[in-house]
Amino acid sequence: MSDGAPSEGEIRAALQRLLAWPDMARSGQLARFLSYIVERRLNGDAQAIKAYSIAVDVFGRSTDFDPQTDPIVRVQARRLRALLSQYYREAGAGEEVRITLPTGRYVPDFLRADGAGAAATAPAPVAAPVMPPKRAGLGRSWILLAALTVLATLVALSSSIWWTGQGEQRIGSQPNALVERPRLLITEFQSLTGDFGDLGMVASLAVEMVGDLGQFGTIAVDYGGAAQADMADYVLSGIVRREAGGLQFSAILTEVWSGGVVWNRTIGLSGSEIARTDLVSHVSDRLSMMLGGARGPLHRNARTLVANNSDLTGRENLYLCRILFDLYRERSTDERASRTQRCFSVSGIGMEQSGEAQAALAMLGAEMAESTAIRDEQDAALAQATQRMEHAAALAPVSGFVWEQRARLLELTGRHDLAEAAYSTASQINPANSDAIAARARHLAFLGRLDAAITLMAPVMADSPDPPSWYYAVPTLQALRDQSFAVAARRAGTYTDADRELGPILAVMAGQRLDNVDIVNRYLPRVLDLPSFRTEGVLTRLRGRIVDEGLLRDIRVALLSAGVPPGALNGPF
Repeated sequence: MSDGAPSEGEIRAALQRLLAWPDMARSGQLARFLSYIVERRLNGDAQAIKAYSIAVDVFGRSTDFDPQTDPIVRVQARRLRALLSQYYREAGAGEEVRITLPTGRYVPDFLRADGAGAAATAPAPVAAPVMPPKRAGLGRSWILLAALTVLATLVALSSSIWWTGQGEQRIGSQPNALVERPRLLITEFQSLTGDFGDLGMVASLAVEMVGDLGQFGTIAVDYGGAAQADMADYVLSGIVRREAGGLQFSAILTEVWSGGVVWNRTIGLSGSEIARTDLVSHVSDRLSMMLGGARGPLHRNARTLVANNSDLTGRENLYLCRILFDLYRERSTDERASRTQRCFSVSGIGMEQSGEAQAALAMLGAEMAESTAIRDEQDAALAQATQRMEHAAALAPVSGFVWEQRARLLELTGRHDLAEAAYSTASQINPANSDAIAARARHLAFLGRLDAAITLMAPVMADSPDPPSWYYAVPTLQALRDQSFAVAARRAGTYTDADRELGPILAVMAGQRLDNVDIVNRYLPRVLDLPSFRTEGVLTRLRGRIVDEGLLRDIRVALLSAGVPPGALNGPF
């Protein structure tokens, strides 16, 4: 056995074994946290390992992160310490080189353990409980498991009663979530599986969701217990149990001021899904996608406010402007574009220094310029939008929202390789953002990578509450490819609400394959009356968006068969 401090090679090898350990691999955030602090120390940057740098670099917090008000780093560090301790008690009990994270610090220590040293540097091993055969009756381990299950149930019940009582006290008060971003408290999920081995997995889920939901930028997320609920608008709680050989994760969202349950969802996993090395991240992503997106229950009040065209003068803030932007994306009318642009342009409330606000304004300016027929004006607007987007990226370099808008602008200007890279970055920052995933899937479909697009889009359509019409691009193209033309016609009709150019064309294609003259007659005039097509020609215009020559060929054949003059495909008409 070697003496002295571990070498860099030994430390890196120990790190890789830790990262490959299933319990660590299941939590992507903790794995990134561990890799970050180890690499920084090995590179001689130990003095730079601070709560602020970890929050920004690892967890994607904005540059105005305040560790006094956002406990994410402290919470995750506590989880990481517990996981490291578990590893060296169990799977890593024989490790010679050990990575530890001392309490109160974020700089790791690298220790060499021998027979005596191992006992000194790691908690004493705890023997796993031995379960007796059922025929031998209930042993002490089963009694303890039963007691834990009852206790967990009582804790969940008492917490629910406490929140309801608090809600009764606050009935009639104005919910903060109506005009400010909602404040969400996530509590520990309770394990009712009866298996000690599940406790670590269940305990890490709440913390994983704090990180995931925080990436949206539209939710103030905190982690804690029932005693903190009075400072929140909503409380998320849940249980995990085993059923029919699988795992069921049940989540409940309670509105604190009313005491009512406003949302609940159960995710069932079985077979190979349970064996996923990223199980916790997978479940967190799915639940966060349902909760954190623009159409999720957390934003119900704000969406109602802005959808009713209420006067927001004097009440503008980044959160309400983001909700307006989401509504505009769902149905891109000129009125919605102007209203959203006015909101983000209000001075004196920090919009000038908000990367999200500048990214939204850049995208709005670029898309509004599309409606003009004057090419020089379009080019000038796109140049201005590009400059503003670069400024947004400098203000918020780790914002998933900013990277998503950057990708959309690159796609709009025909820089498809850069757009795909930006979409990938947006999804890495916030893997629960269904809008970014859907936009990327549509882009892949237009590049001719329909199979990859379908793979991305399937879980989004399954888990997204009330998917907007623009989500239906990939499902429509899939139905056309699979020759499910009736399905394609229905989906194209929905997609037309979001895409006035391609939507009607896809509907015409489906109608022709169905020999349905009514469908063709309903949508063909929309194609021929569109100013952008009349100015440039249908295919000339679409080539700026669609790279897939096979799709362009199918569009050409369909339009010619429908009676569109050949000259209208490639030039003004």
